[in-house]
Amino acid sequence: MAVQVAMGATAMCSFGMAPASIMVLPANAVMATTPAGNIADSAPVVNVPPFGACTSMANPTVASATAAALGVLTPMPCVPVPAGTWLPGSTKVLLKSLPTLHNTCKLMCSYGGVIQILSPGQFKVMAGG
Repeated sequence: MAVQVAMGATAMCSFGMAPASIMVLPANAVMATTPAGNIADSAPVVNVPPFGACTSMANPTVASATAAALGVLTPMPCVPVPAGTWLPGSTKVLLKSLPTLHNTCKLMCSYGGVIQILSPGQFKVMAGG
């Protein structure tokens, strides 16, 4: 069974160089041990922080820096650009009329990365899959 994601969960992007803590604002008005998230908690910087440096050539800043370095991959600061919401979300539990965010959800970045939850931030509340 999946575990509900809450404030302080850690995530990582496949093109990032460092994990980061997911920010879940108390707007959903549901607390696990801290504010609980739903699939719409995917706003760049507000909910999904930077993951250190980005290594995706689809990222324009990485592509420019790599071209300037004569083709040597040059990571640049990560600024996530989520493409939609976290998927799939819980099929059984809703928060603010949206599926809850659980530890097996993934979020696609517009630069080709896949953001996934490393630790849900709490281990007491189950999301129901």
